[in-house]
Amino acid sequence: MLNVLIIGATSAIAEATARCYAARGARLFLIARDAARLADIAADLRVRGAVGVDHATLDVTRLDAHADVLERAWTTLGCIDVVLIAHGTLPDQGACENSVETALAEFAINGTATIALMTAIAPRLEAQRRGVLAVISSVAGDRGRQSNYLYGAAKAAVSTFASGLRQRLAKVGVNVLTIKPGFVDTPMTRNFRKGALWAKPEAIARGIVRAADRGRSVVYLPGFWLPIMLIIRHIPEFIFKRIKL
Repeated sequence: MLNVLIIGATSAIAEATARCYAARGARLFLIARDAARLADIAADLRVRGAVGVDHATLDVTRLDAHADVLERAWTTLGCIDVVLIAHGTLPDQGACENSVETALAEFAINGTATIALMTAIAPRLEAQRRGVLAVISSVAGDRGRQSNYLYGAAKAAVSTFASGLRQRLAKVGVNVLTIKPGFVDTPMTRNFRKGALWAKPEAIARGIVRAADRGRSVVYLPGFWLPIMLIIRHIPEFIFKRIKL
């Protein structure tokens, strides 16, 4: 039986991933800010086959609160097989450009808080000498673009941190999985026009579970984002700064 911890559990991708694990009879511990929404998701997961579902509230920007919530999760589940860090926001780039306070607050949610959680979780998995630490980054972190470079910078920091942590923890049998979704049709992107490159949360969730099962290091979801981002990363800077992305 799998023991799964999901942080940011009320996000669309996280909820869809939790449903995948519930269908496999996993035990889950869910963490997010909204207590009422957590309770509703937990009840739904029990119906879907989860052996047990516990939950706790956390504002991820309260770094001093991380340790107590993680201790509760480990005490409840014991050895944890999969940790998924899935919280985040989609900042207004214009607002970030016009306010240092807004820019730093958004970076704290999407970058600093994630790195803090990974730092606190790593020794616990290291002590177990097994497990998967999966973190949702983004294709936006592969190259800064004028439309969302604050968000991209935060995700780039997460991806780089995960790369180093993966190298460290691989020696003790722990895998760090960096998840790089492209455009996903969620409540967070409700105001965006959708097209052929957009994916549903359920498809991303299946990709996350599959990648965790297979011990992948980095996964682009859907997979067609890998060649797309390969091209974008290799556009010469003198050309890149003249195009609009």
